[in-house]
Amino acid sequence: MFRPQLTADGLAVRLPIADRAAPLLDELSLAYAEDPAVIGALLFTHADSVRALDHAVVCAEVADHERALRAAQADGTRDALLAEVVAAGNLDAELSPREAIRLADDLTVTAARILARKGSRPA
Repeated sequence: MFRPQLTADGLAVRLPIADRAAPLLDELSLAYAEDPAVIGALLFTHADSVRALDHAVVCAEVADHERALRAAQADGTRDALLAEVVAAGNLDAELSPREAIRLADDLTVTAARILARKGSRPA
């Protein structure tokens, strides 16, 4: 489960996820080493989809349906890439109701520390 932490400057709450991302990067590297042509093609295609989505998001002339199409394409290429990586199934945290409440409590306590230092009260 996530353990909220204060950032180094003490101005924000940080939810560390590096321990969840590391196995994904490791497996992606291994998959690329085993089959660079396929994984490279998937990475390249996904990069193109992400670039197209980024452009659609920032360009005022792009219609909403075009943005939605670009987002769906990026989702599709991401899903294809993640299908090659077993660890991707472990990225989404599933919390029991008690774990969710504990996380919410931990977030609240950590955020309250920041507000207490600033001398302000929660809104």
